[in-house]
Amino acid sequence: MHLEISARPKKRLFLALILASLMLAVLSTIGLWAVSVPGLADISRYLPAILGLLIGLVALIALGGIAGIVFAILGFHTPRFFLGQAWSVINLFFPMAIRIGKLLDIEKETVERSFIEVSNHLVRQKLVKVKPERLLILSPHCIQKDTCPHKITRNVYNCKRCGQCPVNDLLNLTEKYGVNLAVVTGGTLARNVLKNLRPQAVLAIACERDLTSGIQDAFPLPVIGVLNQRPFGPCFNTRIDIEQVDALLQDMVAAREVKTS
Repeated sequence: MHLEISARPKKRLFLALILASLMLAVLSTIGLWAVSVPGLADISRYLPAILGLLIGLVALIALGGIAGIVFAILGFHTPRFFLGQAWSVINLFFPMAIRIGKLLDIEKETVERSFIEVSNHLVRQKLVKVKPERLLILSPHCIQKDTCPHKITRNVYNCKRCGQCPVNDLLNLTEKYGVNLAVVTGGTLARNVLKNLRPQAVLAIACERDLTSGIQDAFPLPVIGVLNQRPFGPCFNTRIDIEQVDALLQDMVAAREVKTS
């Protein structure tokens, strides 16, 4: 049986790796600029200064994005402009942050969990509230019991509601809040669902890798990520913390009369 690590990752891990990635990129760029100065000066005496200013401006914008993340996490109101910068920095430097983490012997999944925590915090900072019909719960097909003969990836309502897997619990939540639910087999089908339904917000359930790539692919669409539970290993009879999903839906769904059981 595969054991899960229950401890929530610290947001500061991902922030530290992103900041280290930025510093490394800036130092490398400055080094290349310094080496290129003589050749640039031969073309125009103004060119080294212009290029140096551009490098400094880009570095300041990126640093402003990181500052936006930090202020949002500390609870300060952060203008959308800085949140937009934050996402640009994350998308640009995420691969480098993963590599630096690997050099420091930090598991990729640990970095991804920290990223998901940061991403969720930034989305909650926006105080996203959408009409239930514009909110989508997106779940992987591995939550369905492996012996179940009913195909739900095309139509989730093919589920017979036997209660032996989390699909029934998610359907209960869709009825309670009036939101949409899709169970998908992979990224391609997930993108098709987003294209067809055009939700204004997504509550996505998946493993670290799929959540990380999905959140980045869906940007600027706000996505709250929920890690699935894998008592039997990855991609097999996975589980969901339904109470966590319920609490998140309460925060995301615009005011309406919620059905109680």
